Amino acid sequence: MPLSRLKTFLEHNGIQYTQQTHATAYTAAGVASVSHVKGKEMAKAVMVLADDKLVMLVVPANTHIRLKQAKAALKAHQVFLASEADFAHVFPDCEVGAMPPFGNLYGTPVFVDEALTQDKEIAFNAGNHRELIKMSYAEYERAVQPQTVNVATHTGHVYDEELMKDRGF
Repeated sequence: MPLSRLKTFLEHNGIQYTQQTHATAYTAAGVASVSHVKGKEMAKAVMVLADDKLVMLVVPANTHIRLKQAKAALKAHQVFLASEADFAHVFPDCEVGAMPPFGNLYGTPVFVDEALTQDKEIAFNAGNHRELIKMSYAEYERAVQPQTVNVATHTGHVYDEELMKDRGF
């Protein structure tokens, strides 16, 4: 069960959380909608390759990654969105695309967008497309100890022109 690793970690560390089952949803925005969670409080884990190293960026569901800012924040020469093939094997107990924002449980560095740090409570996928975890942001920060970055935007554009040129688009 995908949730077992996460639940064990949370319980071992005395972290309070609630669990919610919801209708199957495959996007963070969809999960927020069916779970009645504000998009700004729904944390989505976005996997990127920063100089060929897998990194987890955690941003609000109602935003997108600004790759140019991610490149600067991660001090990388190149940052690209990772494909499922790049990361599925790292999260063997999770459904692809539903990994919780706990990269630390999988040996992956975690960077959280500063917008999420303003929320009293956050919600996120629990390793599958049907379960959600809610917890205080303070507890999340204590458990994961992510680095804070400014990489999210509310515009609909994930790629910026410079980085698209780098990839040959």
